[in-house]
Amino acid sequence: MPLNAQKTMENDSSVSEFILMGLTDQPELQLPLFVLFLVNYTVTVMGNLSLMNLICLNSNLHTPMYFFIFNLSFIDFCYSMVFTPKMLMGFVVEKNIISFRGCMTQLFFFLFFVNSESYVLTAMAYDRYVAICQPLLYKVVMSPGICFLLIFCTYLMGLVSALFHTGFMIRLNFCDSNVINHYMCDIFPLFRLSCSSTYLTELVSSAVVGTAIILCCLIILISYGMILYNIIHMSSGKGWSKALGTCGSHIITVSLFYVTGMLAYVKPSSAETVGQGKIFSVFYTFLVPMLNPLIYSLRNKDVKLAVKKTWKRLTC
Repeated sequence: MPLNAQKTMENDSSVSEFILMGLTDQPELQLPLFVLFLVNYTVTVMGNLSLMNLICLNSNLHTPMYFFIFNLSFIDFCYSMVFTPKMLMGFVVEKNIISFRGCMTQLFFFLFFVNSESYVLTAMAYDRYVAICQPLLYKVVMSPGICFLLIFCTYLMGLVSALFHTGFMIRLNFCDSNVINHYMCDIFPLFRLSCSSTYLTELVSSAVVGTAIILCCLIILISYGMILYNIIHMSSGKGWSKALGTCGSHIITVSLFYVTGMLAYVKPSSAETVGQGKIFSVFYTFLVPMLNPLIYSLRNKDVKLAVKKTWKRLTC
């Protein structure tokens, strides 16, 4: 984000730092939650790193599908590092303070990775459509050049979206309360603290996010609609099983990501629903990045075979 914009924002606002309330203010829950989320963070980091290394080390996984899975794991790995260490700190310190610049930086990277993940999941749906509906053209349509272009576009759109939202947030004034009712710097909790009008910003932000979600969901639904149509017309039961097997993991991942994400971002109208929003956000910020490598490992014969080969190399 532009340095001049940060300076302007800091000059216009009397708030130079924020206090993150965290997930709960009940003292007896701090230690159990610290242990729980530390275990979650460890499993997330190790799981995604292991899957990335497995894909790199095994040539049989050097295919378009696993190229996208590698990028999904990379995003989940980075994504969890944006807010988890700060949240863990909040369980052991009296006041979890984050500077204005640190808050905007956290917001930027959170938006960058969460938007990039959304677009990667969309690209993966297209990849599955081509693999099942156009198998003879798969190597041509999903060539290395096309795959790299798709991934480049996902990161580019994630970057543009993050710059857009963070730029709007920097323009707001914060001059009263500095307590964020969340465990991280997110758009809607920050809107509630602004002492300037957020109507236009919220309207534009909702329009941009809504358009992106509708576009991604539409592409995913069309892809799976075509896949379902193709599966119904398959005469072979083995073909049915193979087609459903290649899509099952992706369907689970997409469902977890979009359903929990939308539940978290339904605009809350009361303190009770704000708390519910925080709970739902836990699912897509902590549970989804942890489950993704498990979903693509436990349900995938190629990955299981790659694990066995890698284990033999390490033990021989």
